[in-house]
Amino acid sequence: MLDLDALRRGVGPLRTQYKSASPFPHVVLDDFLEPAAFTRAMEEFPTLDGGQWISYLHVNERKFGQTDPTTWGPTLRSILEELNSPAFLHFLEELTGIDQLMADPSLEGGGLHQSTTGGFLNIHADFTVHPQHREWRRRVNLLLYLNDDWQPSYGGDLELWSTDMKRREVAVRPIGNRVVVFTTNADSFHGHPEPMTCPPGTARRSLALYYFTEEQAPIVRSTEYRARPGDGARSLLIYADKQVLRLYDRAKRRIGLSDETASRWLARIEKLRHGKPRE
Repeated sequence: MLDLDALRRGVGPLRTQYKSASPFPHVVLDDFLEPAAFTRAMEEFPTLDGGQWISYLHVNERKFGQTDPTTWGPTLRSILEELNSPAFLHFLEELTGIDQLMADPSLEGGGLHQSTTGGFLNIHADFTVHPQHREWRRRVNLLLYLNDDWQPSYGGDLELWSTDMKRREVAVRPIGNRVVVFTTNADSFHGHPEPMTCPPGTARRSLALYYFTEEQAPIVRSTEYRARPGDGARSLLIYADKQVLRLYDRAKRRIGLSDETASRWLARIEKLRHGKPRE
């Protein structure tokens, strides 16, 4: 699926680039998959009508996720297997300087993602501990974009913001076969907050994978959404929605509330508001 030997050979300069990157450690890799594997992965990517998608439709995001690899095509499953393999984990450890990284077979919060016209994800720092594994601290994100001919006018750039949330420092266009890897700290603020303007039938598509380390009693915190300078009155909605999500996160950790259940509630609310939840 990818040339792992080439990645290993080049890990020295990549590690230097990663550690020195601003506003937090990250690297962008183009032409990540072998061309044939990338083409097949795009062809296999399920449509919103053809998969068991989880709806994330609220103030702070508008996207869909799919975390059941048994329903994916063979190429997507093979990519997932390779990116969660011991060999690739070793490459990530060399790249990031973080030892004993673990993959997440449950794909909690990750898996396949897609957003359609109007989709967005407000600036945030990710949840810090796996909901089902109290000792698993989230350390690294990998985002693989599976878009065909993504135009700048569509929007959807991944924005990396300064740790004090005063300015956007980096914007990464989600072009096909591009990977972004970054360290997830309490202040690794990122997202694509502007509603996209891609035409109907076009979606911003990606595979998101998260890697963890096992630690004694890491600090638990839910996703930390933040308003940008200039968001004005919308800042109040962002904050209020974040508080609701904190309550949901606690319920999820304590009583096992699932994203699928929350997705059904959100989809019903969205249907009542707009009639068509997936537009």
